[in-house]
Amino acid sequence: METLVFDLPDFTNDEPFPIDHTGRGINISPQIIIENLSKDARTIAITLEDISHPIKNFTHWVIWDIPATNIIEKAIPAGKYISDIGATQGIAYGVHKYAGPKPPRGKTHRYRFTIYALDCKLNLSAGKRKKQFLKQAEKHILQKGYAEYAFE
Repeated sequence: METLVFDLPDFTNDEPFPIDHTGRGINISPQIIIENLSKDARTIAITLEDISHPIKNFTHWVIWDIPATNIIEKAIPAGKYISDIGATQGIAYGVHKYAGPKPPRGKTHRYRFTIYALDCKLNLSAGKRKKQFLKQAEKHILQKGYAEYAFE
């Protein structure tokens, strides 16, 4: 599987999560710029996980069926179905929206964005969680990329 290369322009390597993209800020999803999207990609999916959480890889965001594009704009709104872009947000952190980092005060947690390029639209219902998304997507993943950031 080819690695998907992407950039989060609001983020700087080795710097903490920008406050606007956290539960202590305005809690908006970041802009994502994909650099090498496969010509065979039909959709994109994104997960955000707290990889330091006592519950292994605690999910903060899961969204799929974003039409294949090189730029995913920031501030994707809350909701099960995002009609503006044709995407579906599954259940993460108990809600259908981006839920940025907000670890306990004084604790540093690490968070991982994973971006997937898929060869199809999944048409999963919004009631699904990351595990169900991954099971449905596994045979359709053309590319996958990761980026990790810390937040206290």
